[in-house]
Amino acid sequence: MQPAWQMLDINFSFAATAARRAGAGGESRETGVSSPSLSNLCRETTMSNPEISVTIDDLVATVEIRRPPHNFFDLDMIRSIADAYDSIDSDPAARAIVLCSQGTAFCAGANFPAREQWGSEKLENQAGSLYMEAVRMFRARTPVVAAVQGAAVGGGLGLALSADFRVAAPEARFSANFVRLGLHPGFGLTHTLPRAIGRSNAELMMLTGRRVKGDEALAMGLVQEVAPLEQLRERAQALAHEIAIGAPLSIVAIRDSQRHD
Repeated sequence: MQPAWQMLDINFSFAATAARRAGAGGESRETGVSSPSLSNLCRETTMSNPEISVTIDDLVATVEIRRPPHNFFDLDMIRSIADAYDSIDSDPAARAIVLCSQGTAFCAGANFPAREQWGSEKLENQAGSLYMEAVRMFRARTPVVAAVQGAAVGGGLGLALSADFRVAAPEARFSANFVRLGLHPGFGLTHTLPRAIGRSNAELMMLTGRRVKGDEALAMGLVQEVAPLEQLRERAQALAHEIAIGAPLSIVAIRDSQRHD
């Protein structure tokens, strides 16, 4: 039997979908038209994890990962992102999210060096907890635009695909490299990747582990826009703001229906 951390995402899509459906029946966030007091608000939210920052400006919350240069993820990072999303969901001043990161890579995958120092019991516990925190992140009700400046590899690709849309720099590289590590694709990729680029292209990426460049990713539908690196955040913010100025009730309803089909 495979360890839990290797099996993490085999049933991820089913749990994530169920969690979203459960959340859909809860209380709705504050709704209404944009007001000057909200749209002109700019503030930074203090997070318990200093490696995650949240800034809200003009109806858009920017969630920045600060683990340069590679931004490897672990349980603490995913939990902190989920906590940030939960907070943003209940904040009427934020109606869209930009997920971005410092450094050369968007997210180069899991923190494998740290895992090598853990015993089997800690691996099992971390895997189960990581799974649940990732489900919380997928359950967020605020639309997310990922700004991908570099490598999004393995679980890092899964993190990018947890967003509704992706804006990438030409330097971006996308890879589902699990097959080269002897693992099943993780972070819900067996669900999110085919949904984004179709079954054949998804199987091609997962079975070969090949790297897809920014322009090729655009042609496949993996990203919605390619922007010069120096304009990447600006373009991602512009897309997020275009979403944020829509009617909030409509945004939530449309997003829920699209994610539950």
